[in-house]
Amino acid sequence: MQVDTKNPRIQCYKCMRPSSTCICKHISTFQTKTRFIILMHPKEYKKEKNGTGHMTKLQLENSEIIVGVDFSNDNRVNEILANDSNSSFLLYPGKDNFNLSARKSSEMNSFMGKNPHIFLIDGTWPCARKMLKLSKNLQKLKRVSFDNNIKSKFIIKQQPESLCLSTIESVYTVLNLLNEGNLEQCDTKDFLIPFEKMIEYQLDYMLNPNSKNYCPTANRTIIPKNMYKKNTERNIIFEQE
Repeated sequence: MQVDTKNPRIQCYKCMRPSSTCICKHISTFQTKTRFIILMHPKEYKKEKNGTGHMTKLQLENSEIIVGVDFSNDNRVNEILANDSNSSFLLYPGKDNFNLSARKSSEMNSFMGKNPHIFLIDGTWPCARKMLKLSKNLQKLKRVSFDNNIKSKFIIKQQPESLCLSTIESVYTVLNLLNEGNLEQCDTKDFLIPFEKMIEYQLDYMLNPNSKNYCPTANRTIIPKNMYKKNTERNIIFEQE
């Protein structure tokens, strides 16, 4: 544990949350064949307490976080891309992408290769677009996507529409599709538990009359969202603000 100088509450050094809402006991770290590289905008990096990118990294042994905006000359990103044994992809929405939801196992195996590395952009929609626009190396990557058949459980945050998932929900969906395609053999049944616990803690806080963010109408049950924000200027891609 450590003490945040700006907030005197004792803080867990691992999950970066206050000790009273630490989620570490719910973390179930496991190995995957696919490596996930989370390209995190600096603004998201500062929001570690509610950011699911950091939570995703804690869950996956074969993953890493790289913070930045323009990755064109990022040494670590270019090291991964330059390795001929890697097959690198960008998880990003698009009509002409390789749709993991609509491919047979043989197609998926042929396309993804033996050592797939999937890059994810972790930031708001405006930030994500800027990151991709500036990063010439990312623009050259083959892109993968999926048909989203689930609604986000991130009920404490706003999304523009149901297809917009948090980082951890997106990775969860991809892992399940890779399992179906026989590219992975990992058990994801507990993967979202830390995420759900984080939401529960936040709801408890919102329902506490002594809280500055007290909201007596908050729904305590974690259910898929049905209402989404209409203002698209602050939309997010894989991570909510």
